[in-house]
Amino acid sequence: MIEIENPFGKIATLEQALAFFKEEMTVMFGGFGGVGSPPNLIEGILAKEIKNLTLIGNDTGFPNIGIGKLVSQGRAKKVIASHIGSNPIAGKLMNQGVLEVEFSPQGTLVERIRAGGMGLGAILTDVGLDNTSVTKGKQQMELNGRSYLVETALTAEVSIVYAEKADPYGNLVYDKSARNTNPLVAMAGDFTIAEVKEIVPLGGLDPEEIVTPGIFVDMVILSNGVNWKWVWEEN
Repeated sequence: MIEIENPFGKIATLEQALAFFKEEMTVMFGGFGGVGSPPNLIEGILAKEIKNLTLIGNDTGFPNIGIGKLVSQGRAKKVIASHIGSNPIAGKLMNQGVLEVEFSPQGTLVERIRAGGMGLGAILTDVGLDNTSVTKGKQQMELNGRSYLVETALTAEVSIVYAEKADPYGNLVYDKSARNTNPLVAMAGDFTIAEVKEIVPLGGLDPEEIVTPGIFVDMVILSNGVNWKWVWEEN
């Protein structure tokens, strides 16, 4: 067994990570349809019965997969996402007025997250100008004879991401498509927690494979290997 050095104190337990979550906070999450979302952190938030969350991410997962578990159990008061169609409970809660949903086209959403991670205040885009669900409540402006929406940058109190490997510095390597939005989400949190399948010693990662530099990661926890279960369950 290899002993892992922890020079910056970034390696922690799930219990230590969960101390950073509270009600009424904003949480940004990586993942696409559940793939690339941190399973143990999501289960931990459920176990702590934290509610009234504002969730920011690509989608609302499936009813019992990924971030969809939090949405389906009524733990979120607002979601900022590109779509919610894979989770019919999210749509039901939205129509009941229980869940506020801010739709943002997928490309615009990731750019807003990237802008938040880069310290920008907003981006300009002409995508969605003809869609009232996108333009509602948003500022518009003219620039060089063209109309644009002003889309505010997105940040969160805590960002949660999922990666294949990490070292004690918090450098992250992702597994194929599970990479999806995680690198951008990692940049945009005031505090970023990475759940990983494996923690390797310093020098154990190929520098060419590192996607997220450790400077963006504040805490690393080891996943217990929860298996993905791709089964549609009616609710």
